[in-house]
Amino acid sequence: MITLTVRHRTTYRYRMAVSFGRHRMMLRPRESRDLRLISTELYISPAAVVTWAEDVFGNAVATADFGAMADTLVIDAVSQVRLDATAWPVFPIAASAQSYPFSYSPDEWTDLGALAMTQYPDPDQRLRRWARGFVGGDPTDTLAMLKDLSAGVSAWIAYQSREIEGTQSPTETLDRGWGSCRDFAVLFVEAARSLGFGARIVSGYLHNPQSAWVGSGGGSTHAWAEVFVPGAGWITFDPTNRRVGGADLIPVAVARDIRQAAPVSGGFHGRPDAFLGLTVEVEVGA
Repeated sequence: MITLTVRHRTTYRYRMAVSFGRHRMMLRPRESRDLRLISTELYISPAAVVTWAEDVFGNAVATADFGAMADTLVIDAVSQVRLDATAWPVFPIAASAQSYPFSYSPDEWTDLGALAMTQYPDPDQRLRRWARGFVGGDPTDTLAMLKDLSAGVSAWIAYQSREIEGTQSPTETLDRGWGSCRDFAVLFVEAARSLGFGARIVSGYLHNPQSAWVGSGGGSTHAWAEVFVPGAGWITFDPTNRRVGGADLIPVAVARDIRQAAPVSGGFHGRPDAFLGLTVEVEVGA
């Protein structure tokens, strides 16, 4: 068990004072059996009226409405969490799901819904063929196959940090042979879905004191994935680092699509050339 402090500071700068539209923020760590939220604070300048709600996935979403104009907008979230995830977890997979292929129960199919459906076009079935290459037999061990698929992402794709917004489609990532952690996560999730699994994207933070892992630098969040396996529930896979389980990972949001988990989104009203730049600072430490 370890207690960590997470600070995520976003600063927008403008040439002159502008007015701000409503901003949506997903910055509050998501509690689970492995993570306890001790405290969280959200500081915004200029002052804003902040309301909280939960989205369809149970993520905490803050909405800020502004009254004053300003030439700088600062959104600063500071949270303290207690992380109790084991480095090498044992998953109690149900006997019915230990070998792949298996079938979810009717209720599980209904509840997984869109999380079990691919979200990106794959007209030539390229992604599905690539994913099928990790299926060792019929039947094959479910967890071993998913581990191979996760490791296969980083074996096929070179990691490259990208500061620009947006995510590559899975086929774009396969074509280019490189991607960021969010591209790795999307590729893995879509590949798992193409094999019939329910899977979801996770956005959050990576505790990386020894700089042993990639995918999260000083100013970035991290993205990984979860796959639903009967008995075990949602199993965490970090394809960027070929890791299984939630050790050193601090989830903030789970989503069907990576676009639903943006940490901060919003706009401003002013001259088109008013925007000067954006900086993001992320610190995770004991």
